[in-house]
Amino acid sequence: MILVVDTNIIFSGLLKEGKTRELLITSPFDLIAPETIISEIRKYEDLILKKSGLNKEDFEVLFGLLTENINLFEKEVYQNKLKEAEKLIGLDEKGDFPFLALALCMSTKGIWTEDKHFERQNKVQVWKTEELIKEFNKSSFN
Repeated sequence: MILVVDTNIIFSGLLKEGKTRELLITSPFDLIAPETIISEIRKYEDLILKKSGLNKEDFEVLFGLLTENINLFEKEVYQNKLKEAEKLIGLDEKGDFPFLALALCMSTKGIWTEDKHFERQNKVQVWKTEELIKEFNKSSFN
């Protein structure tokens, strides 16, 4: 099953130990994301370090673990779906256009996110972490 993973899921995995982190590391899914996810996380690296209590070295190791199973796609792959994504979720969510556009142009089962604005559209299924765990009956997460 292919899922687009939103940046907030990676943030969650970096900030605290828990189900999200475990699911990212041991993911039974094929995770994909626009390559902008890396720069978006790097942009908030200092804040993540402060909030998580991680030092730089531990951050780098954890960041690598959380993202090693995510296939990244360049803008050229989903560029033709950006306008549609904009119409579906609105102008105030520009940073999320690439995620929705990628989901629209690939054969995905949806977007893994905790952002409610993705629910404004009905073309791509939105998965919350708890829903993914329930859907696939991941006994190791109980």
